[in-house]
Amino acid sequence: MTQKTGPSKKPKVQNTKFLIGSLDYADFPEFNLLDIACKIDTGAQTSAIHCHRIRLIEVEGKEVIAFKLLDPSHRDYDDKEYRTSVFNERKIRSSSGHAEYRYVITTDIILFGKVFKTEFTLADREQMKYPVLIGRRLLKDAFIVDVSKKNLSYKEK
Repeated sequence: MTQKTGPSKKPKVQNTKFLIGSLDYADFPEFNLLDIACKIDTGAQTSAIHCHRIRLIEVEGKEVIAFKLLDPSHRDYDDKEYRTSVFNERKIRSSSGHAEYRYVITTDIILFGKVFKTEFTLADREQMKYPVLIGRRLLKDAFIVDVSKKNLSYKEK
Protein backbone atom coordinates (compact mmCIF):
# COMPACT_ATOMS: atom_id res chain seq x y z
CA MET A 1 0.00 0.00 0.00
CA THR A 2 1.42 3.36 -1.08
CA GLN A 3 1.00 6.26 1.25
CA LYS A 4 0.36 9.73 -0.20
CA THR A 5 2.19 12.59 1.41
CA GLY A 6 0.55 15.48 -0.45
CA PRO A 7 1.35 17.21 -3.70
CA SER A 8 4.79 16.47 -5.01
CA LYS A 9 7.18 19.39 -4.98
CA LYS A 10 9.27 19.63 -8.09
CA PRO A 11 12.61 21.33 -7.69
CA LYS A 12 12.78 24.75 -9.28
CA VAL A 13 14.59 24.70 -12.59
CA GLN A 14 17.53 27.07 -12.49
CA ASN A 15 19.39 28.37 -15.48
CA THR A 16 22.77 26.76 -15.75
CA LYS A 17 25.54 29.25 -15.15
CA PHE A 18 28.96 29.04 -16.72
CA LEU A 19 31.97 28.73 -14.45
CA ILE A 20 34.47 31.42 -15.44
CA GLY A 21 37.91 32.10 -14.01
CA SER A 22 39.75 35.33 -13.28
CA LEU A 23 41.08 35.60 -16.86
CA ASP A 24 39.76 34.48 -20.23
CA TYR A 25 39.59 35.27 -23.95
CA ALA A 26 36.48 36.54 -25.73
CA ASP A 27 35.32 37.29 -29.26
CA PHE A 28 33.69 40.52 -30.40
CA PRO A 29 31.88 39.71 -33.66
CA GLU A 30 30.79 43.28 -34.40
CA PHE A 31 34.45 44.31 -34.53
CA ASN A 32 35.87 41.09 -36.04
CA LEU A 33 38.03 40.61 -32.96
CA LEU A 34 38.83 37.07 -31.80
CA ASP A 35 40.52 35.78 -28.68
CA ILE A 36 40.87 39.13 -26.92
CA ALA A 37 42.31 38.85 -23.40
CA CYS A 38 39.84 39.71 -20.64
CA LYS A 39 40.11 40.21 -16.92
CA ILE A 40 37.05 39.17 -14.90
CA ASP A 41 36.36 41.87 -12.30
CA THR A 42 33.50 41.38 -9.86
CA GLY A 43 34.30 44.81 -8.40
CA ALA A 44 33.38 46.59 -11.64
CA GLN A 45 29.72 47.19 -12.40
CA THR A 46 30.14 47.80 -16.14
CA SER A 47 32.49 46.04 -18.52
CA ALA A 48 35.14 48.11 -20.31
CA ILE A 49 37.02 47.80 -23.59
CA HIS A 50 40.24 49.59 -24.44
CA CYS A 51 40.05 52.18 -27.16
CA HIS A 52 41.61 55.46 -28.16
CA ARG A 53 40.85 58.47 -30.37
CA ILE A 54 37.35 58.66 -28.90
CA ARG A 55 35.52 61.61 -30.39
CA LEU A 56 32.05 62.89 -31.05
CA ILE A 57 31.28 63.75 -34.65
CA GLU A 58 28.21 64.72 -36.62
CA VAL A 59 27.08 62.48 -39.47
CA GLU A 60 24.01 63.47 -41.47
CA GLY A 61 22.81 65.67 -38.62
CA LYS A 62 23.18 62.92 -35.97
CA GLU A 63 25.68 62.84 -33.12
CA VAL A 64 27.93 59.80 -33.52
CA ILE A 65 30.77 58.48 -31.41
CA ALA A 66 33.92 57.40 -33.26
CA PHE A 67 36.72 55.33 -31.70
CA LYS A 68 39.58 52.95 -32.46
CA LEU A 69 39.85 49.70 -30.53
CA LEU A 70 42.99 48.31 -28.93
CA ASP A 71 46.53 49.72 -29.14
CA PRO A 72 48.69 49.89 -32.25
CA SER A 73 51.03 47.41 -30.52
CA HIS A 74 48.24 44.81 -30.11
CA ARG A 75 48.42 41.87 -32.57
CA ASP A 76 44.80 42.45 -33.68
CA TYR A 77 45.00 46.23 -34.08
CA ASP A 78 43.62 47.25 -37.48
CA ASP A 79 43.60 51.08 -37.22
CA LYS A 80 39.90 50.97 -38.13
CA GLU A 81 37.63 53.68 -36.83
CA TYR A 82 34.33 52.35 -35.52
CA ARG A 83 31.24 54.53 -35.31
CA THR A 84 27.87 54.26 -33.63
CA SER A 85 24.99 56.58 -32.92
CA VAL A 86 23.74 54.29 -30.15
CA PHE A 87 25.65 55.31 -27.03
CA ASN A 88 25.28 57.21 -23.79
CA GLU A 89 27.56 58.86 -21.29
CA ARG A 90 27.78 57.67 -17.71
CA LYS A 91 29.66 58.55 -14.55
CA ILE A 92 32.00 55.67 -13.73
CA ARG A 93 33.84 55.33 -10.42
CA SER A 94 37.21 53.52 -10.44
CA SER A 95 38.36 51.16 -7.70
CA SER A 96 40.46 54.01 -6.31
CA GLY A 97 37.31 56.14 -5.96
CA HIS A 98 38.07 58.49 -8.86
CA ALA A 99 34.94 59.32 -10.89
CA GLU A 100 34.92 60.21 -14.58
CA TYR A 101 32.41 60.35 -17.41
CA ARG A 102 32.78 57.68 -20.08
CA TYR A 103 30.89 56.77 -23.21
CA VAL A 104 29.00 53.48 -23.08
CA ILE A 105 28.09 51.30 -26.06
CA THR A 106 26.22 48.02 -26.30
CA THR A 107 27.77 45.19 -28.29
CA ASP A 108 27.97 41.41 -28.45
CA ILE A 109 30.64 39.37 -26.70
CA ILE A 110 31.08 35.63 -27.17
CA LEU A 111 32.08 33.46 -24.22
CA PHE A 112 31.61 29.67 -24.04
CA GLY A 113 30.29 29.78 -27.61
CA LYS A 114 27.31 31.87 -26.52
CA VAL A 115 26.55 35.44 -27.59
CA PHE A 116 25.86 37.93 -24.80
CA LYS A 117 24.72 41.49 -25.50
CA THR A 118 26.10 43.84 -22.89
CA GLU A 119 27.33 47.35 -22.20
CA PHE A 120 30.98 48.36 -22.43
CA THR A 121 32.50 51.64 -21.43
CA LEU A 122 35.02 52.99 -23.91
CA ALA A 123 38.09 53.33 -21.72
CA ASP A 124 41.77 54.11 -22.06
CA ARG A 125 43.24 50.90 -20.67
CA GLU A 126 46.64 51.42 -22.27
CA GLN A 127 48.42 51.07 -18.92
CA MET A 128 46.43 47.94 -18.05
CA LYS A 129 47.56 44.41 -18.85
CA TYR A 130 44.18 43.34 -20.27
CA PRO A 131 42.32 45.33 -22.93
CA VAL A 132 38.91 44.11 -21.73
CA LEU A 133 37.40 44.12 -18.26
CA ILE A 134 34.30 42.00 -17.68
CA GLY A 135 32.07 43.46 -14.95
CA ARG A 136 29.10 42.37 -12.84
CA ARG A 137 26.41 43.56 -15.25
CA LEU A 138 27.45 40.76 -17.64
CA LEU A 139 28.47 38.24 -14.98
CA LYS A 140 25.44 38.35 -12.67
CA ASP A 141 22.94 36.27 -14.64
CA ALA A 142 25.14 33.84 -16.53
CA PHE A 143 28.38 33.21 -14.66
CA ILE A 144 29.89 31.97 -11.43
CA VAL A 145 33.44 33.22 -10.87
CA ASP A 146 36.19 30.98 -9.52
CA VAL A 147 39.33 33.12 -9.27
CA SER A 148 41.54 30.03 -9.00
CA LYS A 149 40.70 29.15 -12.64
CA LYS A 150 41.50 30.83 -15.93
CA ASN A 151 40.71 30.58 -19.65
CA LEU A 152 37.77 28.21 -19.16
CA SER A 153 35.81 29.63 -22.12
CA TYR A 154 38.89 29.65 -24.35
CA LYS A 155 39.65 25.98 -23.51
CA GLU A 156 36.17 25.00 -24.76
CA LYS A 157 36.80 26.38 -28.26
